[in-house]
Amino acid sequence: MRFIHMADMHFDSPFTVLSSREELGELRRLEQRKIFKKIIDKIKNEKIPYLFISGDLYEHQYIRKTTIEYINNLFKEIPETKVFIAPGNHDPILKKSYYYDFNWESNVYIFNSEIKKYSFQDCDIYGFGFDDFYCTNSKIEEIKIENKNKLNILITHGDLNASKTLDMQYNPINENKIKEIGFDYIALGHIHKKIVNENIVYPGSTIAFGFDELGEHGILDVNLEKNKLEINFEKLDETEFKEINLDISDIYSEEELIEKINEIKLEKNNYYKIILEGNKNIEINTNKILKIINKKNILKIKDFTKLNFNLEEIKKENNLKSYFIKEIEKIKEENNCSDEEIKSAIEIGLQALQN
Repeated sequence: MRFIHMADMHFDSPFTVLSSREELGELRRLEQRKIFKKIIDKIKNEKIPYLFISGDLYEHQYIRKTTIEYINNLFKEIPETKVFIAPGNHDPILKKSYYYDFNWESNVYIFNSEIKKYSFQDCDIYGFGFDDFYCTNSKIEEIKIENKNKLNILITHGDLNASKTLDMQYNPINENKIKEIGFDYIALGHIHKKIVNENIVYPGSTIAFGFDELGEHGILDVNLEKNKLEINFEKLDETEFKEINLDISDIYSEEELIEKINEIKLEKNNYYKIILEGNKNIEINTNKILKIINKKNILKIKDFTKLNFNLEEIKKENNLKSYFIKEIEKIKEENNCSDEEIKSAIEIGLQALQN
């Protein structure tokens, strides 16, 4: 049995990480369409009989009817492929959702909060979908497989081994309990990173959404038999979010720092975060630098440098720097300032006194 497993496309996402440059969000939304068309073309050309979408196909808050029509028209191009969708926490099957009141193609099967099984000659497909933005008890761990001689597949959106209180709101799934049921493949969505835990599988998000989703993104092309599983990852997103660390210990002017960033060799299709590290010898305004540099695919600059001062030694001196540090420490105690605020004040003050 062969199928495509994908999840977390989030059609019409606002792409908040790209909000500093409005056109980038629109470009990513166009790339979503382009990538989904690639998936459908692959299914059509290779005659793949099943497509599993494990939730968060779209963003309920932002989705447009024209986008739903675009998705459905593509499903129309693969009438022989059975498309299974298990709505997630971003696209629950609410009464006012497109899952509920849109006329989907006849080859599209949409799960709801009542666990359902579809039987075919080669397999039984079970599924559960969110009917709200939160789900704490889907009861999927209580499923009893009816025919263990067939291939049995579960499609759902959820958090495997959720431990944090927040994660427990998104269909928490106990790994040991779900394994005991005896599914041959468990197609999950929700985690945006590809994870293969024997036959419990997250394909990861189809495209990357930010710097917390580094690496390649795409879909899984799966071949499944009894006691045999072959999973092939196919990268579809041509854009990656990447981080670059830059040691600025030997940089002594803002101009030099800007030149150093401009000299970094970057791949055109990717987006970058520059992480400044090492000892700081200058005052750094990351927002200002971001506007000046000529690398427009650098979206963020983070300052993780350390003060190039020995504060304890300076405090022992009898001069303005010593007095300044002691006064700043008093201000911290009296006003309950954060460490970051104090660090910034000391940096600026010592830099000014040094000059």
